[in-house]
Amino acid sequence: MKSALKKLTDQQKAYLLALLAVLFWSTMSSAFKITLRYIEFDQMLLWASFFGMITLGIINQVGKNRIQLKNLTKRDILSSALMGLFNPFLYYIILFKAYDLLEAQIAGTLNYVWPIALVLLSIPLLGQKIKPLSILAIFISFFGLIIISTQGQFSIFRIANPLGVGLAICSALFWALYWIINMKDKREETGKIFLNLFFGLIYTTVYLLIKGGITFPGPEAFTGIIYIGLFEMSITFVIWLKALQYSSNTARVSNLIYLSPFIALFWINFAVGEKIHLTTIAGLAFIITGIILQQLTSHSSSKK
Repeated sequence: MKSALKKLTDQQKAYLLALLAVLFWSTMSSAFKITLRYIEFDQMLLWASFFGMITLGIINQVGKNRIQLKNLTKRDILSSALMGLFNPFLYYIILFKAYDLLEAQIAGTLNYVWPIALVLLSIPLLGQKIKPLSILAIFISFFGLIIISTQGQFSIFRIANPLGVGLAICSALFWALYWIINMKDKREETGKIFLNLFFGLIYTTVYLLIKGGITFPGPEAFTGIIYIGLFEMSITFVIWLKALQYSSNTARVSNLIYLSPFIALFWINFAVGEKIHLTTIAGLAFIITGIILQQLTSHSSSKK
């Protein structure tokens, strides 16, 4: 196995690692939905964050750029405290509740509008200008969002679960806000995310203590929680970063991420048992088309 890997070029390694990351991420909607059968959404966040933090802390400490608490500045701590508020606390607690209320295929697909939310938030927060083609891209993705939210019932525009849909879209907004803050923080990624998870764990613990207490997960939930902590919040992120490092052009592997929601539909049907709606596939196609069009617009602008 090792000899076979050595024969691969760096770009081939990048594709292999990126596809592995995409495969793991594509299973997350199913993992969320199945685990929520056995544990409350906020308790799931607490324990998944805990295992994710421990795993990422170990990865960071065996790496070259180990985080050292004594070297942290006040600015580092405040930045991590702020990012930890958005991710994992606000983002996942809202997202997990959305999964609790909606079918996995709907909650997971709606969450993919975050790149469009990022564009919209970048206008007031980063002072970026929006071009006509970007506006078209936003409308295309927004149409996909409407298809999924209404399940194609345009005549009466009835949303089956307004709260769940609202939470799924809100989680995308919080992820976009987190992404904007994260872009401005140039610290080493594994140590930075470790600290984010640490502060997020504090916020979640306080929230649960106020709400009524912390419960230890049963054996059915425990497997899912560990899986989410490892492959949603820690290991897969490191695999993705490694893929980007190997690639001669980040765009070559970044676009592979759009395979994830389509593969996720297979897992949702196979593992969760949901019948995939045609409206979900159609809406997802519109959302991804809008995102890709937006990225092409941004890419062409950066070349000028």
